[in-house]
Amino acid sequence: MPSKRSKGTYTWEEIQRKDGKTDPEKWIVIDDEVYNVTNWGRKHPGGSRVISHYAGQDASEVFVAFHKDQKYSRKFMTALHIGEVASTDKSRNKSIVDDVKNLRQTAQKMGLFKPSKTFYLVQILHILLLAIVAYAEMSYFGVTVPTFIFAIVILGTAQAQCAWLQHDFGHNSVFEDNKFNRLVHFLIMGTLKGASSKWWNHMHNQHHSKPNVIDKDPDVRLEALFVVGEKMPVAVAKSGKSSMPYNHQHKYFTIIGPPLLFPVYFQFMLFWYIFSRKEWTDLCFTLSFYVLFGATFGNLLSWWQVILLYEGMRVLESIWFTWVAQSNHIPMEIDKDMQRPWLELQLRATCNIEKSAFNDWFTGHLNFQIEHHIFPSMPRHNLHRITPLVKSICKKHGIEYRVKTLGEGFADILRSLHKSGQIWFDAYYHLRHDL
Repeated sequence: MPSKRSKGTYTWEEIQRKDGKTDPEKWIVIDDEVYNVTNWGRKHPGGSRVISHYAGQDASEVFVAFHKDQKYSRKFMTALHIGEVASTDKSRNKSIVDDVKNLRQTAQKMGLFKPSKTFYLVQILHILLLAIVAYAEMSYFGVTVPTFIFAIVILGTAQAQCAWLQHDFGHNSVFEDNKFNRLVHFLIMGTLKGASSKWWNHMHNQHHSKPNVIDKDPDVRLEALFVVGEKMPVAVAKSGKSSMPYNHQHKYFTIIGPPLLFPVYFQFMLFWYIFSRKEWTDLCFTLSFYVLFGATFGNLLSWWQVILLYEGMRVLESIWFTWVAQSNHIPMEIDKDMQRPWLELQLRATCNIEKSAFNDWFTGHLNFQIEHHIFPSMPRHNLHRITPLVKSICKKHGIEYRVKTLGEGFADILRSLHKSGQIWFDAYYHLRHDL
């Protein structure tokens, strides 16, 4: 039930209890103003879990990072406002927070939040061209093993690049009006990728709000198959529910991780999300992809060949995406929610891959993962321009800014899995020996 207290002042001790767990109510703080979001979560466009992850906490920085049009967003906050933070409790991490705020203002003055329409037009055209080439080469040369394999490679490349493109629209990076971003995101995710726009937002917003935070970032909810970081392996070992040989996870990761993430796990989860939440508009957009894909390649292939083409494309895309995405996060710190300032939270969970023309294209500019996590709505082609200023702030506050080669990033995935698996092995068998 919402609080019945009149507007007043609240200490951080009072606010922290309103986390939805210690107390059923959920309060958040934005710019030292207190808001009761207990019932707002169900209506929140970014998803109920994102806002719940900050219950009992200061959400000022994440609010700014996620909302380009803050004036519009604040219109909905008036009814949720219940008071302010007590004056004696207002100075929390002020120096680092102010530096990030000033950095954002500098980026705005530099025009780094203004997208290049030419850049995004080229991205769309090159994806469509790849799809046309995949169809044309089988149509012209006939369906043979080489042309079929070539089509899988070309379509897998198109889907990987499409994944980076939808990411931009999902973060409202392309149009000033978020309604246009959301519409195009529906089209790309549904019609071009056969996935759910709302499912992606539900998952990805949580990841950005609390990256590598156990029980909050869905990207590290991996206990069924993997343990990551240094604390999760010990917790899983102590739970007594360990059933996987995690000490060998760096070996089986390459077999069941990257190849199966998209065609198995994501395929199931996106439809489960659609049907469980009755997102019928999302379903229509998603099904349109399968209709178009089947109708297009059904002219050249038998039904089983169409399925094989689809699965081959998905496996390649899955391998590509997983190695790129995990190189930035899995080797980094994975911990419980320590309520760190935005800059420190992101830098502990992310690292960069060196800039090059190939790396920019291959990763969809997510080689600048640090800058993207600090400024998620900044168009990706501008991320490298803010890098020197981000490095400067990190140096000032003693926060490590890590950059790797693409090969080092991939190798660190396996090294970190090996290390985490060994931590689990030592903890698990030490506990068994004690028993």
